[in-house]
Formats: sequence, structure tokens, C-alpha cells
Amino acid sequence: MKEQITYDTFDKVDIRVGTVISVKKNEKARKPSLVVEVDFGKEIGIKQSSAQITHYYNEENLKGKQVIAVCNFAEKNIAGVISQVLILGSLDKEGRVTLVHPSQETENGLPIA
Repeated sequence: MKEQITYDTFDKVDIRVGTVISVKKNEKARKPSLVVEVDFGKEIGIKQSSAQITHYYNEENLKGKQVIAVCNFAEKNIAGVISQVLILGSLDKEGRVTLVHPSQETENGLPIA
């Protein structure tokens, strides 16, 4: 387990629901990655992420899926892609990511509490 944090620290993290609107391979990445565009609604808009999620996900099965992401990280250049959000998932012992998503379809941009 990681270091314990306070609720005030957690409250600074902006975690939201969004819908994947486009997916393509990040050809420049050293490790297999996808460039994912996610619609987070009117307040946040469309953001992109370079995500190492290719074990279970591809262009066909990810488009239209709702995901949960951290939306207030500083932008980061990953293999030529400006990654604006961190899409959340669980990580198994082999490094494979299973995405976290809402159990019911919900409105884009809703915060996670």
C-alpha cells in the first residue's frame, strides 16, 4: 500500500467520466500505446491521452466506451503525443491494464467522488 493521504489531498484530484470518441496507435511510442481522445462534456471538453492499454483494447473495442480519468494532471509529451489526462485502470502482475469504467452509462464530465 502507498503512503496514507488526507481527504484534502484526495480532493485536489479531478477524476471524471468521459466517452472515448477516437482511438489510434501511437506509432512513435517505444511500448505499444494508443492515442485516445475522450469527451468529458462541455466544462472540460475533449482531451487526449497516450495509454499503454493495448493488451485488451484496440481501435474497434474502445471507441464509444466510457472511461474514468484524472483530468487535472499537467500535460506530458509522450512519444510526440501531448497526454492531457490519465485514463484509470487496474494493473495486473504482467503489466496488463483493465480499464475502470462506470457500471451504468452516465453523463460525460460527471466527477468521481
